[in-house]
Amino acid sequence: MKMRKKSDLPTKVCVTCGRPFAWRKKWEKVWDEVKYCSDACRNKRTH
Repeated sequence: MKMRKKSDLPTKVCVTCGRPFAWRKKWEKVWDEVKYCSDACRNKRTH
């Protein structure tokens, strides 16, 4: 696969901290389900 610039990758906004985060290879198959930018934000989520 050809390398992409980080600015060309899709982004989302974290539902916990509100910061934008970019697509990562490890999220390739589950990108539609990703809501948090990090494990720390995922652990802080409100129920």
